[in-house]
Amino acid sequence: MEIALLEKTHLKLVRGLRKMVWKVQDEFDLIENGDKILVCLSGGKDSYTMLDMLVNIQNAKALDFELIAVNLDQKQPGFPAEVLPQFLEQYGIAYKILEKNTYKIVNEKLDKNQTMCSLCSRLRRGTLYEYAREIGANKIALGHHREDVLETFFLNLFFGGKLETMPPKLVNDEGQIAVIRPLVYCPEDLIRHYATLRQFPIIPCNLCGSQPKMQRQMIKTMLNQWEKEYPDRKEIIMTALKNIHPTHLYDKDILKSMNHMIDHIA
Repeated sequence: MEIALLEKTHLKLVRGLRKMVWKVQDEFDLIENGDKILVCLSGGKDSYTMLDMLVNIQNAKALDFELIAVNLDQKQPGFPAEVLPQFLEQYGIAYKILEKNTYKIVNEKLDKNQTMCSLCSRLRRGTLYEYAREIGANKIALGHHREDVLETFFLNLFFGGKLETMPPKLVNDEGQIAVIRPLVYCPEDLIRHYATLRQFPIIPCNLCGSQPKMQRQMIKTMLNQWEKEYPDRKEIIMTALKNIHPTHLYDKDILKSMNHMIDHIA
C-alpha cells in the first residue's frame, strides 16, 4: 500500500513539474531548434531537477537541441569533486568540469562580515559565459525557481528601489547568449520533494547560507509567513508579475514615450 502510494505521489509530482516547465517553454520559447545549451550544474537540488527536466524535453523529440552539463569547481574546501562526474557518466550526459579558485578570490576580497553571494555569483557567471563562447553555446540554463524570482523581486523593491526580477529568458548585451530559467514556475518545495524522490547526490554550498542577517533569507522568511497566513499568496504575486501595466507606474521614460505616441497619432 505504501509503495503504491509513493509511486502514485511520485508520478503526480513528476507530471506536475514537467507541466510547469513545458508551460514556461510554450510561453517564452526558451529552447529552439539548433540550440546548444550550457546547463549550469552546481550539485544542488535545483540544478539537478533542471537538468532532468531539460533531458525530458530533449527526449520528447519535439525540438532538436544539444545539452552539455557544466560544473564550476570553485575549490571550496571539502568539495566532493567525484560526485558530479559519477552521476553524469551514469546517466550518459555530456559534461565539463571547469576549475577556478573563486573561493580564494572571494575570501581575499571580502571581510568575514560581507555577504559572499554577489561577488561569488559574478565570478561564476564570467567563467561560464567565457566557456559558453568557447564551445559555441548560445544559451545558458540556470536553475532558479519560483521562490528565487519572488525573493529577487522583493529584494529589488525593498533594498534596490526598482521593479525588477529574474526573467525566464534574457539575452546578454552583445546579443550572443541567452540565459534561460526553465524552473521559474516551479515551487521550491516541489523541487525539494522531487530531488529527494529521485535521490540526487546533493552537494551543499556552505558559503552563503551560513552567513547571518542575509537580506534574501529575511525576504524568504517574510514570504513563507505570508504563505502560511494567506495560502496561495506566492502564486498570486507570481501572477502579478505577468500582469503588468507600465503606464500605471512611475517610469518617466515609458510615460513620455506613450504620450509622444499619442501626440503623434493625434
